[in-house]
Amino acid sequence: MLDVKAPAPNAIEQTLKRLAPYVVRTPVTRAVGPRIEAALGTQVVFKLELLQHTGTFKFRGALNNMLALEDPSQGVTTVSAGNHAVAVARAAKDLGRDAKLVMLESANPARRALAAAYGCELKFCADGPTAFAEAERLAEVEGRAFIHPFDGPLIAEATACIGFELIDDCPDLEAVVVAIGGGGLAGGFAAGIKQRSPNCEVYGVEPVGADGMSQSLAAGAALTGIAVTTIADSLAPPLTTAHTVGLCARYIDAVETVDDEAICRAMALMFEEAKLAVEPAGAAALAGALGPLNERLRGRRVGILVCGTCIDAPTFARLLERGSELP
Repeated sequence: MLDVKAPAPNAIEQTLKRLAPYVVRTPVTRAVGPRIEAALGTQVVFKLELLQHTGTFKFRGALNNMLALEDPSQGVTTVSAGNHAVAVARAAKDLGRDAKLVMLESANPARRALAAAYGCELKFCADGPTAFAEAERLAEVEGRAFIHPFDGPLIAEATACIGFELIDDCPDLEAVVVAIGGGGLAGGFAAGIKQRSPNCEVYGVEPVGADGMSQSLAAGAALTGIAVTTIADSLAPPLTTAHTVGLCARYIDAVETVDDEAICRAMALMFEEAKLAVEPAGAAALAGALGPLNERLRGRRVGILVCGTCIDAPTFARLLERGSELP
């Protein structure tokens, strides 16, 4: 398996301090209604990273990357299905940098509008490979810094901060659950959890139709050209990287998959029980906890990371209705 350098505790502590003037230290809360805790036979807490600036955890990593750039006037670029583009746009505005961002044509309308509202220039491409190529071209031709959507030590240090915060607020947790896309969140978050609380187990959840991390862990290598089909578009990159696969292999105890129906049910349950309006990615961890992880979590003190809420109202309403109608 890939051997990568993990974010060290002192580096995570320094990142917490560096990001503190810009980010929200997101709260932890219990579910309001009874059904989630009854289903797991235990007390469940949510780490509400959906309350972060831009509506997702992505802002932390984008900001950490930009703060590390030596030239304060250097422009930035990235490629994203939506959430990371919004995060880079907001970070660029906060730090006074010019941003030219490449988004997929399939990006959710709410994410397109929010990225544009921060004053950056947007370009659209039909698919992931074309978008990556365009962002790399902008970096080379215009001298922009490329902010990767999920890879690299600076991303891992930023997402590890979320793990530190959760354990500091809930030191008695026995297990936590996190959604997995490219692994930038899950790998760093798990590293933070394990270095703060070594006996706390960490479980990852990804969509059946975007199981790139499961495939990569089985292969013992990063993969490209991963076929994806899921409503959880922000958990569906077409590739993994050596760094994210290595971190997930080292710090995550198991990875499970859930189908889109389970994600819709979890979205509906979070709205009804916790009064949270989340995008599909934000409900994936709960879907995993209630589904394939249920027996392993039952009766234990459990934390669930709610990673994002970037979704437009019509799409949310449609998926909420779909989840509410399912058994």
